[in-house]
Amino acid sequence: MKILFINNDGAGFADHIEIADGTTVEQLFRKRVNEGNPADYLIRVNRQPASSDQVLQPGDRVSFTPTKIEGAGRT
Repeated sequence: MKILFINNDGAGFADHIEIADGTTVEQLFRKRVNEGNPADYLIRVNRQPASSDQVLQPGDRVSFTPTKIEGAGRT
């Protein structure tokens, strides 16, 4: 099935990707963000906060936005 994946990590990009039926938010995160910790990301499906066990549906819009930016100092 096809979803819109928005990766806001680094330069960021958006692209339609193919995933297997029954894929959960956590499975997609683990596949797309190799060494990231989910606690360090704002994870949304169709602009709403998502649980790790949420099963993705065709046409869903999924975004991973880091809440901590590497190298940024405190002000």
